[in-house]
Amino acid sequence: MTALPGRAGPPREGVARSPAPYRGRFAPSPTGLLHAGSLVAALASWLDARAHGGSWIVRIEDVDRPRCIAGADHAILGQLQRLGLVSDEPPLWQSQRGDAYAAALAQLQAAGAAYPCGCTRKETEAALAAAGHAPERFGELVYPGTCRDGLHGKPARAWRLRCGTDAAPLHIDWQDRRLGPATQDLTHEVGDFVVRRADGLWAYQLAVVVDDAAQGITDVVRGEDLADNTPRQIHLQRLLGLPTPRYLHTPLVRATDGHKLSKQNGAAPLVLDTTADVRAALQQAAAALGLPAINADTPQAWLAETTAAWARAAGLA
Repeated sequence: MTALPGRAGPPREGVARSPAPYRGRFAPSPTGLLHAGSLVAALASWLDARAHGGSWIVRIEDVDRPRCIAGADHAILGQLQRLGLVSDEPPLWQSQRGDAYAAALAQLQAAGAAYPCGCTRKETEAALAAAGHAPERFGELVYPGTCRDGLHGKPARAWRLRCGTDAAPLHIDWQDRRLGPATQDLTHEVGDFVVRRADGLWAYQLAVVVDDAAQGITDVVRGEDLADNTPRQIHLQRLLGLPTPRYLHTPLVRATDGHKLSKQNGAAPLVLDTTADVRAALQQAAAALGLPAINADTPQAWLAETTAAWARAAGLA
């Protein structure tokens, strides 16, 4: 297995603490059922937890309620159960966690780290164009700080987090167990990002940081497409006085056109009707992770042998 996974050593960032028992999580969004790409992240997080003798927890990230599909949360839990990937604790639903997110935002407000923003997307695009900056970064606007020092008569729409200034840019350095050392200029590559949206919904970045801390997550294993979010989350963890987990970002599964396999581009839900379907889905996910092919009579036996293979790759066995 190429560069997967690294040993989970002591956390490098955040509040200093004694080594804690391994606690990992898989956090699907119920905007559709699991597909081949999401299974790679689910399997990797489960294997890493089991290889370290730790706990594995499922969190339903349904904070973006308008995009969620009714019943998809329980359907996902059913898919995971058929795959043998069962949460060690009752799942947590983000939609029930609003009070915790509000408390975190209040803490940021009190520290002067968050400010109200009255800008629409169109206004932000116009401000970037007027300043001669490219308006898009991987489909995301780099906010120019228009409301950082006041709303200028506009009504507040969202809340943003301060991420340094041109004079004092904020650089976040971090270590990924697979990708190695990484750095991001949060000021110029992201800008002050939203922690509460204009529609009143909580932003993913804030919710995931609060919940990882509340659940005592020590290790985050997720898809490589989310690696770009990690510096934002580390910045929030530091501001809120929360520990930073270890991170491992898994390879992306790509569609035939080369793009990331996702619900947005029509990735087909997993077919798990028979034991053969389950075995085929697991073997495909393991291959994407660079794990050796394993023949076993049952999914449970396959998971046990594949856990041992993951442990050997991590230097744990």
